[in-house]
Amino acid sequence: MITDALAEYISSALSKPLPPAVTLKAKHHVLDTVAAMLSGTQLLPGERALAYADRLGGPPEAFVLGSGASTGYLTAAFVNALLAHADETDDSHAPSLTHPGCSIVPAALTTADWTRASGEDLLRAVVLGYDVCTRVNLAITVPVLERTQRSTYSISGAFGAMAAAAALTRLDFDAVRYALSYTAQQASGLASWRRDLEHVEKAFVFAGMPVRAGTSAVDMVLNGFTGVADVFDGPTNFMGAFSPHGEPGELTRGLGTDHEIMRTNIKRWPVGSPIQAAVDSLTALMAEHDLSPERIERLTVRLPTGGAETVDDRHMPDINLQHIMAVTLLDGGLVFTASQDYARMAAPDVVELKKRIRLIGDASLDDTDPPRQGIVEIDLTDGRSLRHHTRAVRGTYDNPMPEDEVVRKAEDLLVPLLGAQRCAELVRAVLGLPNLDDVQRLRPLLTL
Repeated sequence: MITDALAEYISSALSKPLPPAVTLKAKHHVLDTVAAMLSGTQLLPGERALAYADRLGGPPEAFVLGSGASTGYLTAAFVNALLAHADETDDSHAPSLTHPGCSIVPAALTTADWTRASGEDLLRAVVLGYDVCTRVNLAITVPVLERTQRSTYSISGAFGAMAAAAALTRLDFDAVRYALSYTAQQASGLASWRRDLEHVEKAFVFAGMPVRAGTSAVDMVLNGFTGVADVFDGPTNFMGAFSPHGEPGELTRGLGTDHEIMRTNIKRWPVGSPIQAAVDSLTALMAEHDLSPERIERLTVRLPTGGAETVDDRHMPDINLQHIMAVTLLDGGLVFTASQDYARMAAPDVVELKKRIRLIGDASLDDTDPPRQGIVEIDLTDGRSLRHHTRAVRGTYDNPMPEDEVVRKAEDLLVPLLGAQRCAELVRAVLGLPNLDDVQRLRPLLTL
């Protein structure tokens, strides 16, 4: 029985040690997501989320990152999740087409704060969440989700958030079965988020909504709600509703041995995923050839056709390929603040340089292994031509970042908010989570 296998795995997860490599990877993803959450407080979705927290209110049960306030558990989890996807800096899992971190880490961190769990338990809950979240989409199958115009990010994220929260609240086997059913009833999301113009609804769909579903399922069961005990197996079940001809065996494949956090990508650059390969290639050419804007006659970027459509001259700077290429050249590199500078999109030097930047959707890049490859071709004013093909994007499973690069990315997001010293303290605390006895001790470091 699939439901029983999932419930057993979730309810026993905190009692099972993780391999050292998995623990290390989990620390990196917690750090990466915390950096996204704190930097997200300064962006429009984060500002709206923090204001909404004041409206929702609640007893002082759990901590809201950035604000220094405590509020009701469900409110804190929801708002912290919105912060995590206020921007495009959070992680992604390519095989399942999910952003696991922005739902699982806020759910786990908020629940660990509420229950005063240890850092070790937090990490185990995070790994558990990634295991459950990604397998839901692999079972439904990504083609089915895309064909039915459903959001691949929110449905799976609800189960990942629930799993992490259920483990940290110590739900037993029977209670987890009920929580799975309440999560299944709430699992939802439409791919119409792509038309969101301000990233606010996108933050809700990718993170806020699934965390609200998952944590509320756990909270209801904690307060005596009972329900269906076999939502993945009964005569009317989750797979029958979402994907009758899917791969239900994926829900339990390799549980406990194949940890999906190991296949999850951490973005090197604070921009949308389709742009990562292009920035990799451009910065490589800049380092090798000492490029400056005045030396460039034309810059051509080739991306997979779907990715090219997603990032073609969009109105948001961090998902506008032409803008990101221009500011990277002008600044000699790319930092978080530049990727969020809306006013700079109208700057004369940026506008002028963009005229020389061309984006092509190249069908030959659509089905590559590794995925999401990119090519940058530059024609110089002296008649020479340069070319760089990024096959394995930095930060992905095929080209992972070592810890020092993960830390540098976090510093790029956090130092402007916290200062160098407090940022260093936060980094040390997250990397030292296995030795932390009470997650509430992180609160002073998570306050702006």
